[in-house]
Parts: sequence; structure tokens; C-alpha cells
Amino acid sequence: MNINALYKSVTDTIIKEMEASAVPWIKPWKTPRHRGSVMPHNPATGRPYSGINIPLLWGAADAKGYSAHEWMSYQQAQTRGATVRKGEKGTHIVFTKQLLKKENDGEKRSSMRRTYSVFNVAQIDGLPAPKEEQELPEPVRHERAEAFIKATEAKFMNGGDKACYVPSQDFIAIPYQGFFIHQEAFYAVALHELGHWTGAKPRLDRDLTGRFGTKAYAAEELVAEMAAAFLCAHLDIKGELRHASYISSWIELLKEDSRAIFTAASLASKAADFLREFSEPKEVGR
Repeated sequence: MNINALYKSVTDTIIKEMEASAVPWIKPWKTPRHRGSVMPHNPATGRPYSGINIPLLWGAADAKGYSAHEWMSYQQAQTRGATVRKGEKGTHIVFTKQLLKKENDGEKRSSMRRTYSVFNVAQIDGLPAPKEEQELPEPVRHERAEAFIKATEAKFMNGGDKACYVPSQDFIAIPYQGFFIHQEAFYAVALHELGHWTGAKPRLDRDLTGRFGTKAYAAEELVAEMAAAFLCAHLDIKGELRHASYISSWIELLKEDSRAIFTAASLASKAADFLREFSEPKEVGR
């Protein structure tokens, strides 16, 4: 599949899911008996997938009922002495290669995207027996989420009846935890607002007006929502993420721009990685 066909295919699929109020990054835990981390990763390289590949692989795992979020290429399976079963179909994902082009006034950096296929470990014979991982108890998961949020040293102002990031004063307003239907819903909202917080000039300096024009607000909300989804999955927090009031604007954005979801997912990964660096060693992903 060429890259333009993938842009259209992915965007059409996500629009269809949004129109049914079921976006692919809400609950990567849909498979009843998932094994190990819900963040897609490559066991051959030890690296996590990133950007648009995260919801692509979540969607494929959900559709096909795979219990593990582990994926590798046909060649990687072969190098491990394993074999992709005959008749199995791969899942198309994106590889982004950074290019440096020399110009008269220096070097110009650009990105080139290509598609390739990966297979879930459930489609491969001959791999070592999977390592069973026990789900962390709820109090431990909550403690990790609290520590993760605290490590950012972002300023939170508790109270009121709505959550938002206030750029002019660089703080996050959020209701008290007791106002949420459950504690993990609070963490999901806090992570969403931290996603916005990363875009401030002293941090990632994310200005989307040049890329999205009048749709910049909708794009920024999409970035923050996906960043929160990636972090919820990383922390094993099962908080509801979808903000219904934004879905119509996201559908409009994606219908106008088939590459918008790819850009948003890439920026969301950068935001999530930025937040993780406060408390964890940086991981190199795809």
C-alpha cells in the first residue's frame, strides 16, 4: 500500500469510527484478556511503536482479538527462527525517515514516510513462550499515576467545575478528585491537560496555526486527547478519554485533511515522550 492510499484508508476508518462515537484510542484494553503492556511494541527490537502506529495497531488487535500488543516484521520473525503462518495478513503501519538535504544556506531537514507490514505475535509460530505479566493492583497503579503527574512539576489549581490549561498563567485548572465519577477519570483528564501544557513556548512550543489554520484549536484538542490516551495506556489507567463535544470538529478536520490524524498522532507521541522524561529514561521508538 502506498503512503497516500494509507492516508486515505486510515482517515476514512477513523472518521467512520468517530461518526459511530467509537474512536480507536479510547480503550486499548478492549481485548478481555490482554497480555502484558497495552502499548504496542516490537519484541525483536525492544522498541515501542509511536505516532499513528499506536492507534493503528490498537485497532488491529481489537478487530482480530489479539491478546498481546507485540508486533514485528516478516523478516524479523525469520531472524528469530520463527515463521509467519501461511495465509496470515500483515497490518500496514508507517515508518518515518528523517532526511537532511544540503542547500546553499545550510541543511534542511525533512521527513519521508513509507508503509510496511507487521504481524502480531499471535500470527507467528516458533517464538519463545510469552512471559506472563500480572496486572498491578489498583492502588499501585494509582500511586504510579500520582507520581508521574507530580514529577512534571506542572502547576495545578484545584477547584471549580471544569478542567483547562491556562496558557497566559501557565497553570492547569482541574476540579477536585472527588468530583469525578472515579479516580482514573481524574487521571485521564489531568493527563489531557498536561498534553496541552507541553505545547507552551518554554517546552515544545507547539503552534498549530501554520499547519491547520482556523482548525488549529480542534487539532490541538486532538493532540492532547491522543497524548492522554498514550499515557493512560502506558500507566495502565483505564479512564474514559473521549470528549464528545470535540468529535464533530475532529470529523470536519479529518475530512478536509487526510494527513491531519498522522500529524496529530506524531505530535501526541512527542508530548507523551516529553512528559515521560520527567520521571523515566527516554525510550527510542518508531
